[in-house]
Amino acid sequence: MIDFSKFPDLIAIALLTCAFASVARRNDHPGSGLWLLGWCMIVLHFLAMMLIRIPGWVGNFSLLLTLSTLTWAGTLFMRATVAYRHERASWWMCVSFLGANTFYIATWLYWPASAWMHNVAAAQFAILPLVIVYSQQRRKQHRLRWAFVTQNCLLAVVLLAMQQMLNQPAHLVFNVLLFSTYLGCCYHFAAYYRKLTTGAFISLFGFLAWALIFALAPMLHCWFPHLAIEDEVWNLPKYVVAAGMILLVLERQIEHNEYLALHDDLTGLPNRRLFQDRLQSALARARRHRQHTALLLIDLNHFKQVNDELGHHIGDMLLKRVGVIFQSRIRCSDTVARTGGDEFSVILEEPISRTDAERVAQALAELLEEPIELGDYTVHTGASIGIAMFPEDALTPETLAIAADQRMYDVKHEYRQMEEDSLALLTDELS
Repeated sequence: MIDFSKFPDLIAIALLTCAFASVARRNDHPGSGLWLLGWCMIVLHFLAMMLIRIPGWVGNFSLLLTLSTLTWAGTLFMRATVAYRHERASWWMCVSFLGANTFYIATWLYWPASAWMHNVAAAQFAILPLVIVYSQQRRKQHRLRWAFVTQNCLLAVVLLAMQQMLNQPAHLVFNVLLFSTYLGCCYHFAAYYRKLTTGAFISLFGFLAWALIFALAPMLHCWFPHLAIEDEVWNLPKYVVAAGMILLVLERQIEHNEYLALHDDLTGLPNRRLFQDRLQSALARARRHRQHTALLLIDLNHFKQVNDELGHHIGDMLLKRVGVIFQSRIRCSDTVARTGGDEFSVILEEPISRTDAERVAQALAELLEEPIELGDYTVHTGASIGIAMFPEDALTPETLAIAADQRMYDVKHEYRQMEEDSLALLTDELS
């Protein structure tokens, strides 16, 4: 018969999973796909719980699925917070742990009297990770991987010790297995989310409570056998973790939106808004310490020609490349920003002099005079750079920008005049 008492839990988890999927779909959180798959496993867990009471193979398979899906979900939650999960060894660790859990649960459900199978199934928790680590010994082994291997070795020792006890109830070894899995989720989350935001804290607390349930439940059953606790109480940590994960995704979206508000979407450089804020702060520091600050305004030559002849896609590639070139040349303490269509701005802070600023401007101009390879095209460009110094040329951000802008246009005018003179000279020679 179908146990409809689990139906409300199934509906609640299914709705939370749908809510998480809706939030994650609009976000680029790196682990959201695995988290969603993990919550699908929890939905399958409650669905299988409803079918356990059906006699025959359906009930037996549902029991296997009920226990296995919990371990699968925990493994997916752990894998989502592994920074090196795209490595082959990490993938093999995940597959081996999933297989070891499923095989161990199956041996107790289908061969409850086979002690040797239980011992083999328990030993594989230690053997498989050690084999994978040994096969990758020439490569760098991460601390988190060693922690996971240590956890599995301890799990194997505890299970083997428990199996030596006569009349050991199967539900106790299952609780140990699930406790270990969700305790692993705790330290994986703690290692990945070192910045403890509200979402990370709630998720971490939920995983800890989820793990402790598998230790607390058998203790209460042993010490207080007549104490009846509703299933909804034991399911609370699942809802806490789900809420925490939704908050994590939303926090990342807010952080991304804040980043976009202050950075250029194409080049990733600070935009005009952030540039103006940094210029104001730089001038305030320079005024306080009686130091100098240089402002460079850079306008790309022939950018409109590149856009018209090669297309806006190549123009965008050129802007990205120029941003990378400037960042590689500018000190970390300075600022390079994209403040217009083909206009970049650079703030050079102390120690700086006009000679130093002119030297930096010359170096940037020479870098852009070199041909730039963009896919199948070779682009020849250049730059007109205007320099203004604080406090010699101006005392406020606005007047400093005006001074640098005026000098940039003077340089651009001289460049165009030189081009026109060169073209006239070439025409005279040909005629």
